[in-house]
Amino acid sequence: MAEGNNKPPVPEKPRGGKPKGKFNFYWIYGLMAVIFIALQFMNWSQPAQNTDWGDLKMMLQEQDVEKIIVINREEAEIFIKNDSLKKPRYEKVSSVASGSPHYLFVIGSYDTFKEDVEATQKGLPDPIYLKNENRRDWSGEILGWVLPLMAIIVVWIIIMRMMSRGGAGGGQIFNIGKSKAQLYDKETSVTVNFNDVAGLEEAKVEIKEIVDFLKNPTKYTNLGGKIPKGALLVGPPGTGKTLLAKAVAGEAQVPFFSISGSDFVEMFVGVGASRVRDLFKQAKEKAPCIIFIDEIDAIGRARGKNPITGANDERENTLNQLLTEMDGFQTNTGVIILAATNRADILDRALLRAGRFDRQIHVELPDLEERKAIFRVHTKPLKTGLSADMDFLAKQTPGFSGADIANVCNESALIAARKNKTEIEKQDFIDAIDRIIGGLEKRNKIISAHEKKVIAYHEAGHAAVSWLTEFAHPLVKVTIVPRGKALGAAWYLPEERQITTYDQMFDELTAALGGRASEEVNFGKISTGALNDLEKVTKQAFSMIAFFGLNEKVGNISYYDSTGQAEYSFTKPYSEKTAQVIDEEVYKLVDKAYKRAVEIIKMNKENVEKLAMVLLEKEVIFQEDLIAIFGQRPYEENRKKQEEEAETEVRAIRENGRAGADNKLLTPSDKQASESAPKT
Repeated sequence: MAEGNNKPPVPEKPRGGKPKGKFNFYWIYGLMAVIFIALQFMNWSQPAQNTDWGDLKMMLQEQDVEKIIVINREEAEIFIKNDSLKKPRYEKVSSVASGSPHYLFVIGSYDTFKEDVEATQKGLPDPIYLKNENRRDWSGEILGWVLPLMAIIVVWIIIMRMMSRGGAGGGQIFNIGKSKAQLYDKETSVTVNFNDVAGLEEAKVEIKEIVDFLKNPTKYTNLGGKIPKGALLVGPPGTGKTLLAKAVAGEAQVPFFSISGSDFVEMFVGVGASRVRDLFKQAKEKAPCIIFIDEIDAIGRARGKNPITGANDERENTLNQLLTEMDGFQTNTGVIILAATNRADILDRALLRAGRFDRQIHVELPDLEERKAIFRVHTKPLKTGLSADMDFLAKQTPGFSGADIANVCNESALIAARKNKTEIEKQDFIDAIDRIIGGLEKRNKIISAHEKKVIAYHEAGHAAVSWLTEFAHPLVKVTIVPRGKALGAAWYLPEERQITTYDQMFDELTAALGGRASEEVNFGKISTGALNDLEKVTKQAFSMIAFFGLNEKVGNISYYDSTGQAEYSFTKPYSEKTAQVIDEEVYKLVDKAYKRAVEIIKMNKENVEKLAMVLLEKEVIFQEDLIAIFGQRPYEENRKKQEEEAETEVRAIRENGRAGADNKLLTPSDKQASESAPKT
């Protein structure tokens, strides 16, 4: 070996390419314990035989016994004279080793046994007398306390290994305080990049800036700027927060630590804080780098708000350590924190302040254009036909998250494969959307003819009222085929709107009560089939009055708690008198909507009956069937006209605003020149 080469020799791999497993030293302890236990049960010579009082009495009378040793007053060892061992009756014990007893006799009562031995030898010339000995089984006693201790140690080691499995340093007992973060670097690179993240354009802009800083830091530091120390991804479940973090890991080309908030939580005191310290220690050694904490609300809840555990629990100690590491006395140069949560309202204020999480990036549910882009990403690996229209699919999935759309694409492939198709068609996507929204079809469910008729009129009532009210969502299709827990269902196409007025919400209440109104008008009875409708209506009416301030009697007051701390409170934010007023107004609002729905059904009873008959015949009807019975939807032309007028007005305001801004930029001499210029 050349001098100066201090690298350890690389061990040769055995034949076959598989490295030899490491020798575990615990096997030696186990082998020694087995040998020790085996020795206790081994007897190298012929063991002594048990005898009874009859045989012992005969031996004493014939004076064959050399001596009797009583052990602990419980057992007697009987030794036979060497001359007497030649007798045929002692043939079985003649081979017993010298110095070992030939027979054993279990003593019931020592005093009685002593009296019997003396009485048997009465009158004999050379009687023997009992010898007493106290013996202790040291090996048994040692084994009695060593084995339980060893068992406790083994169980403890197993529990520690199970609890710290996957931790740094092989998950041994002394590494339980080590960080469980998974490191992604050049060797374990992530293949996801920003091209795989459809939509989320605004979020990607801010995230790309962090990645750009890691790649070109001088671009920002030359101007005196500092990159944000942390960014918090906030949004509903399934919107792509973790996927965005994966894209950062794939694009940044720097070490990327990924860990879940629950990985810090442990039953042992101080383990969470220790893991936080170890995580940031590793990150500082590999700076510049990124730490991603998924579901940070597991340790980031507001301190002192839980009345059950109090203010001094293990989770809060972990949070305190995290706050110190993120922005404490020591600086973390080059360490950027990314975190994701869907409960930003319950996070501690100290965690959200500038200097820790400087930016909150909101990842909302995708709009129409973003859903198109997400469908394009998830349909790339699928064999789709020409009829798969992304614009149509995006319109059919309002309110769907990115995870829901991925599920739709996968479900459509499974449905097409179930039907033995060579490619996925438009109908397969529609069936997949219905499957996710309503559940699995249950055509074999036993429903009587009368019940089916009631369901048909119920769903026809929903369709009719929503079609004939101005602001209710337009209908897509209606079915009376049972799906999931529902006996029938109606699909609507909600508008992409950001604010909602009283009239819009009242029309939605009326449409939701159209099913029960249809039952009352057409049968004179109501059923339990409107349970889901009533639940939805009650919650929406309560929100209108208690949250949105859309009631004259309660007024412009909102009892909504955006901080999320109301879940810890045992009292309502309003008095009992106000609660009574809210209950009364909710009842009045729902009753008003129901009476309006009954009126609409009565005015269009014949058309509702026609629609119900079509439903009973086809089981599934679409918008075209409603147009054939009710005609074109009223108010549609007026709404389109109002929308066009609003767009024209907004465009004019913007143009006037630009013109006014240009005039403000003109100098006085420019204005004088423009005024004196000849007009054409």
